[in-house]
Amino acid sequence: MSLMKLSSRMARIATESAFEVLVRARELEARGRDVIHLEIGEPDFPTPRHIVEAGQRALADGWTKYGPPKGLPELREAIADDVSRSRGIHVGAEHVCVVPGGKPMIFFPMLALLDAGDEVIYPNPGFPTYESMIDFLGARPVPVREFTAESLERALTARTKLIILNSPQNPTGGVIPAADVRAMAEVLRERDVVVLSDEIYSHIWFGEPPLSIASLPGMLEKTIILDGFSKTYSMTGWRLGYGVMPLALVDAVNKLMVNSNSCTASFTQRAAIAALRGPQDDVTAMVNEFRRRRDAFVEALNGVPGFRCPLPEGAFYAFPNIEGTGMKSKALADALLNEAGVASLSGTAFGEYGEGHLRFSMANSYENLMRAVERIDGFVRLHCR
Repeated sequence: MSLMKLSSRMARIATESAFEVLVRARELEARGRDVIHLEIGEPDFPTPRHIVEAGQRALADGWTKYGPPKGLPELREAIADDVSRSRGIHVGAEHVCVVPGGKPMIFFPMLALLDAGDEVIYPNPGFPTYESMIDFLGARPVPVREFTAESLERALTARTKLIILNSPQNPTGGVIPAADVRAMAEVLRERDVVVLSDEIYSHIWFGEPPLSIASLPGMLEKTIILDGFSKTYSMTGWRLGYGVMPLALVDAVNKLMVNSNSCTASFTQRAAIAALRGPQDDVTAMVNEFRRRRDAFVEALNGVPGFRCPLPEGAFYAFPNIEGTGMKSKALADALLNEAGVASLSGTAFGEYGEGHLRFSMANSYENLMRAVERIDGFVRLHCR
């Protein structure tokens, strides 16, 4: 009997390195090693109690059946209200699709919009699912190191179909300045392109608030806003994301949802309503703690020989340049895990332009972050030039 042969497209799909490193780190822990986890992009705070209680009530009240593929009407209304208020726009529940996690809102719009050979402009270094899905669908990835009006205009061609923005950004923690967002909108307003604005970290910022390109004149009708509950409400395991999009795309995304997942779990959606409608004190406290960690961790990293780390303006990642150590990114990340007990990600996990960097997630305690820097500093002083 011959071996099962996978389709050629499977050779074009990648994985997410954070989960691979997490598995390796846990294998080391199973052998008795002490590992400080700075690899996974998951808030270390518990889901707020009132959200958990809403989910428990929903289970007890029988919210365990199929729901509408687009999402429960009450949740879609709550999302539309929240997005309208936070972005300074006006959208209704009819523009909202609820999906199980943020990634479907990357994959589904790409499936709906892209044909082979279409070009997609996206950030590199950037969230690895972008490039993976572009390649998988046979489109052409067009990486951009830093988004400005000038870099965007240089990358645009007649084949450009989709542009992906991510602010605050993973892995850099950068926030695109409002002036640059406005200038990019000027470039795109009259072009026949769609913008996927990944705003999953929209509530986690420390300086200038991120400006959604959807809020600018002429852009709402060509922008898909991706957001969700994983980061803001520490609900990664609940698998709750959503997209806010032009009506012309809602039906297509809904069809893909029907054919893949049928619907998002009903009881988790009831919890999401409580997240949006309930108190936001836990979110504020979490962001304040991330700010405290950021300030101390980045300052400490800049004391490590060969490290240069800018101060991230959002999300909960540090992305230091480590070229001064004389080591390549993956080699240093592997060595820090295996020899120093610090799990991080190579910058190349986020694209070829990530070489020369490491990504550290600050979703660990202040004390563990300080212990991690001590270990990093000790390793670098002993083994690097």
